[in-house]
Amino acid sequence: MKKKKCNRVLLVFLVMVTAISLLSGCGGKSAEKEDGETITVYLWSTSLYEKYAPYIQEQLPDINVEFVVGNNNLDFYKFLKENGGLPDIITCCRFSLHDASPIKDSLMDLSTTNAAGAVYDSYLSNFMNEDGSVNWIPVCADAHGFVVNKDLFEKYDIPLPTDYESFVSACQAFDKVGIRGFTADYYYDYTCMETLQGLSASELSSVDGRKWRTAYSDPDNEKREGLDSTIWPEAFERMEQFIQDTGLSPDDLDMNYDDIVEMYQSGKLAMYFGSSSGVKMFQNQGINTTFLPFFQKNGEKWLMTTPYFQVALNRDLTQDETRRKKAMKVLNTMLSEDAQNRIISDGQDLLSYSQDVNLKLTEYLKDVKPVIEENHMYIRIASNDFFSVSKNVVSRMISGEYDAEQAYQSFNSQLLEEKSIPEKVILDSQKSYSNRFHSNGGNAAYSVMANTLRGIYGTDVLIATGNSFTGNVLKAGYTLKMAGSMIMPNCLSAYSSKMSGAELKETVKNFVEGYEGGFIPFNRGSLPVFSGISVEVKETDDGYTLSKITKDGKKVQDNDTFTVICLAIPKHMKAYPADENIVFDEEDTAVEDAWTGAVSDGNAVLAEPEDYMTLR
Repeated sequence: MKKKKCNRVLLVFLVMVTAISLLSGCGGKSAEKEDGETITVYLWSTSLYEKYAPYIQEQLPDINVEFVVGNNNLDFYKFLKENGGLPDIITCCRFSLHDASPIKDSLMDLSTTNAAGAVYDSYLSNFMNEDGSVNWIPVCADAHGFVVNKDLFEKYDIPLPTDYESFVSACQAFDKVGIRGFTADYYYDYTCMETLQGLSASELSSVDGRKWRTAYSDPDNEKREGLDSTIWPEAFERMEQFIQDTGLSPDDLDMNYDDIVEMYQSGKLAMYFGSSSGVKMFQNQGINTTFLPFFQKNGEKWLMTTPYFQVALNRDLTQDETRRKKAMKVLNTMLSEDAQNRIISDGQDLLSYSQDVNLKLTEYLKDVKPVIEENHMYIRIASNDFFSVSKNVVSRMISGEYDAEQAYQSFNSQLLEEKSIPEKVILDSQKSYSNRFHSNGGNAAYSVMANTLRGIYGTDVLIATGNSFTGNVLKAGYTLKMAGSMIMPNCLSAYSSKMSGAELKETVKNFVEGYEGGFIPFNRGSLPVFSGISVEVKETDDGYTLSKITKDGKKVQDNDTFTVICLAIPKHMKAYPADENIVFDEEDTAVEDAWTGAVSDGNAVLAEPEDYMTLR
């Protein structure tokens, strides 16, 4: 009898072990299946989460697209490549082939795809490698030129400029009546850089200009490339003349965007260099405004354009045909006309580099329509070196320290200067954690970040919007710059509060289900991240619903008390539903600064991840 009983117990035990093994196996397969179905897209700015990312996911219900706010710096992607963390799809705004060369061999050649074939040849050449391959494709353009107050021109009976000479005449005429004809926000590196290039866009787009640009951008060119002696000396001469003709002075170097807007609104400024989005903004304020191009030495007219971003695909996708096809679907959707319309600012016209996108100009760009139709949209050279050196050299030209010859020599020598100072590793991560979201547990990499930050802030609970962190935690040595890049770069802020259990439930509910003006999760990868609590969330056709909250395995009670820190951008927290009982105090230090400050001593240890979410 005893023997039979033991056999029966053994049988029950074996059944239980088998069941547990099967369940574990199913869980593993489920996670593996989720990873295989996911295409990861790194977006350069959190603004693309507002309309662009949700639209793409909506168009591709059969593909789980995990959007991550990456970084607007190709050094970030170089670091990811070196440590095995390059995502499926990359976007970057501050871009040049020169800076992209370290990751070229890890990117897919798109030259034979329909996406590349649709780009006008004159624009695609800016993205073509010496061997004819194409790794990056531009989306629509942000047009930069001269924002012009027509009311002032009419009031003082000054003709609108039609060429460079009449532009200078207008500046002089306004000066006589005590109004500034032109200035811009030369406090910023991009304004210095774009003015320098925009004034010579025609020459930089010539055969000689393209020849130099190709050499400068060639990823196989192992030596540092300086300026040529044909195009660039004249570019600095033109910049010098422009400074004299417009009366730019050292005071202009302190002018930021808000200063320029205030001058324009108050009728003290007739023209400034900026984005075409300013036209509608001022029109809405009752200021009759138009947009004009750069007037060239040879009589041509050109717009300075900045692709909102460039997009590239990971070459590893070619090893899995199913995933490659999914990624191409995502890419084609990202480049579609409807998607690009969700990138541009309110009131801007869609200016695409693609022949597949129809040109539909509104009244705001009517004065530059011929320029656009002639494909005179110059794409800026935007390497890290060009940003920093342009700021340095153009500022010195405006302050009177450099003439054209000195500026050319200084710019050239700075480009040729070797910059290989090794940075100190301040954070040594001993493990790698994936940023793929799993239904049972959540996102391991984000959990590591959230748990570590909760320790830094010293609170019971941390709640972070789904765009707070920048992807995988890699097994790597992080420098100060790369450690800072682990935090979403677009002004992530921290908000602290002491609240009851009932108030915590309401707060978690708002972050999970979304609220008007706040961050609204649109797919599982965009759900919030929690530390100190675990939540159960139900996925519905209409979004997500909070089902349960527990802390340390116990249900949160209404009369419990918690210290809570919430991570979000200010725009979203300002829109948080008002409640007289819940008061959020914004921390003085931005999250990125708090993070780098805590880990900069080199002794920081990352927290282990925890299962913080179950998605039903």
